[in-house]
Amino acid sequence: MATLTVENYVKAIYQICAEPDGDTAATGQLASALGVSPGTVTSMLKTLGESGLATYTPYEGVQLTEAGRQLALDIVRRHRLIELFLARTLDLSWAEVHEEAEHLEHAVSDALVDRIDAFLGHPNVDPHGDPIPRSDGSLPSARTRSLVDCQPGESFRLARVTDQSVDFLGFLTRCELALDCRLEIVENRPDAGVVTLLVGGRNVTLGYEPARKLRVAAAD
Repeated sequence: MATLTVENYVKAIYQICAEPDGDTAATGQLASALGVSPGTVTSMLKTLGESGLATYTPYEGVQLTEAGRQLALDIVRRHRLIELFLARTLDLSWAEVHEEAEHLEHAVSDALVDRIDAFLGHPNVDPHGDPIPRSDGSLPSARTRSLVDCQPGESFRLARVTDQSVDFLGFLTRCELALDCRLEIVENRPDAGVVTLLVGGRNVTLGYEPARKLRVAAAD
């Protein structure tokens, strides 16, 4: 049985490596993500290497082995299913579910997670649009692109939010942006670094920094 600390580390490595420019997770990235010192990370990475869960190369970074990746996918599956369960059954907002799922993901059994999955109808994404790994470790496929790559006149639905901090999700809520909401690109100005959307009958202008955290897909 993996400890809570081991689970947190392999999940963090997986999430960093899953980013568009991710290949390996650097010590500094993990320290920031987990709120610990770089020295603590280095010590733990050696432990993960000895356990066969990761491959660590000093000054280069760490990658998960196949065993580490399977463990990470199992944890991510638990986390995202719990988030969706809390959102659908207890009406928690998308800004509230992450912290609760962080605590619960280490306590639930695989059998309970499978029951939650069946109860929810085997969903593909969580409340933020993140793909939910299936029980066999595979991931649902989805074609999405960054909002900054969209052109005026194109229409989409909001498919994924990559920044799930309470502050950012609160900002989106105030802008009336929610998962699966329909939006149209009114203007995209790379020179000014802003994109203007038509959402619910009103214009919303975003800077490129927040816009890069939003991924869109073709409207159904």
